[in-house]
Amino acid sequence: MNSPALQRAVFLLLLAGVTAAFCWIVAPFFGAVFWAMVLALMFMPLQRRLRLWLRGRDTLAALATLLICLLIVLVPLGFIVGSMVDEAASFSQRVRSGELDLRAYFQQVIDALPAWLHGLLGRFGLASLTDVAAKLSTALAQGGQALAGHALEIGQNTLLLLVNLGIMLYLLFFFLRDGRELALQIRRAIPMQAEHTSYLLHKFATVVRATIKGTVVVALVQGVLGGLAFAVLGIRGAVLWGTAMAVLSLLPAVGAALIWAPVAIYLLASGAPAAGIGLAVWGAGVMGMVDNILRPILVGKETKLPDFLVLLSTIGGISIFGVNGFVIGPAIAALFVAAWALFSVAEDERRGDPAAPSPPPRAHARSGPDEG
Repeated sequence: MNSPALQRAVFLLLLAGVTAAFCWIVAPFFGAVFWAMVLALMFMPLQRRLRLWLRGRDTLAALATLLICLLIVLVPLGFIVGSMVDEAASFSQRVRSGELDLRAYFQQVIDALPAWLHGLLGRFGLASLTDVAAKLSTALAQGGQALAGHALEIGQNTLLLLVNLGIMLYLLFFFLRDGRELALQIRRAIPMQAEHTSYLLHKFATVVRATIKGTVVVALVQGVLGGLAFAVLGIRGAVLWGTAMAVLSLLPAVGAALIWAPVAIYLLASGAPAAGIGLAVWGAGVMGMVDNILRPILVGKETKLPDFLVLLSTIGGISIFGVNGFVIGPAIAALFVAAWALFSVAEDERRGDPAAPSPPPRAHARSGPDEG
């Protein structure tokens, strides 16, 4: 007769095996599942209010919340992407027609450089426009060959993106409708004290919400400020470049500078020093301060994370997980800090230390990831 210990070991092995197999199956749709969960956390407070207003009709409240999410997030994003595509097409047409001569612009920048910088560029074979054009032509030819070789893959990725979008919306509906029950099941399944489990889940939800809100606010502010600066200076494609700066603001401290800094350098080199200096001051002094001050306040204040930890975890998360990392990184960092705080409290209590800090307040622990 099998002993209870052996039966439990076999069951745990089976549980681990089927869990690993399930994760392997859904791994191609990780982004869809992840963003469905993130949007569910963001819009769950709205869903609860609608549920009360609709007298407990969970399905109708979830559908209404999903529609509002589409109107708030996807429709404006669609308009922005449409404007970007139009301006990108216009930019490409201007380059092909010769109206926008990038070679001449680059030559102006090279001619305006000091002698010592000319010598430095010469060491890399970039001292003349001919050298630069040759290297760019080689790089573009190689890129074109690679692009042609991956044309089918690009088409498949586009289809996969649409499939992921549909899966995300489908999952979002169920996460909104059944989020509370899912959170309760997760709490019961985790072999930890109930208050510790609730505290960690609440911490995760808080960090995700704070990171999304902080990142979106910083991106919108930097994109608008950058687009306005380009529009004032008469640079065409302000929406395109403003959106690019908003996207690049996912990289803390340096993101938007990848757009405005080269433009400022060109303006300085092309006989418009006032415009170049003004753009540099605006970018570093205003847009830079938005990133360096507003991001830690919006993210670190709610998550109780130090500013340096927010910065490191964001950059590290993006480097490992791509665009998903700007949420995953701070979430892992917050769980790391919270888990070690709980461990410290538990160890002090085990040793009977009278100076041990109190455990996390139950006012926080009572809220699961579906709570606001």
